[in-house]
Amino acid sequence: MGNIKVTACDIKGLYVIEPEVHGDERGYFMETYNYNDMKAHGLDMVFVQDNQSKSKKGVLRGLHFQLEHPQGKLVRVISGKVFDVAVDLRPGSETYGKWHGVELSAENKKQFYVPEGFAHGYLVLSDEAEFCYKCTDFYHPGDEGGLLWNDPEVGVEWPTEGLELLLLERDQKWGTLADLRKKQK
Repeated sequence: MGNIKVTACDIKGLYVIEPEVHGDERGYFMETYNYNDMKAHGLDMVFVQDNQSKSKKGVLRGLHFQLEHPQGKLVRVISGKVFDVAVDLRPGSETYGKWHGVELSAENKKQFYVPEGFAHGYLVLSDEAEFCYKCTDFYHPGDEGGLLWNDPEVGVEWPTEGLELLLLERDQKWGTLADLRKKQK
């Protein structure tokens, strides 16, 4: 045990997780997930589905959440580099509408745990990136919601300088935090 470092973020429930990397001239080895180590840090969620995506530079995916079947996600990058973001959408949370971002890369091997109740998204900073995530619930078609990636009230500081952004049409049309707040009442 003790093969991971868990750092709480400034928003309750978000964690940056850094595995212990054992390397030598041949390469490296690391545990990317160990239930006992996570549980020792108070993270005893059960993951039921793993996903992987590959995207090219400038792709911005998000900000997504699930409406009726929320998913906690443990995310990491196995190739390339992304800027990963979570926005607190938990009604009654003292940090409602606040965001936290972290750079994830194959090089730094950091992971980011985003619990249920958050919108999540990422921007690819390298020529391409492969992104993996473990989920606490299964994907349910038709259950996706979203928050506008550039909502000025949320104010995510995406590192977009020098990038040509590539977004799906739906990701350009999600509602704002104000719209979501009205629906949550």
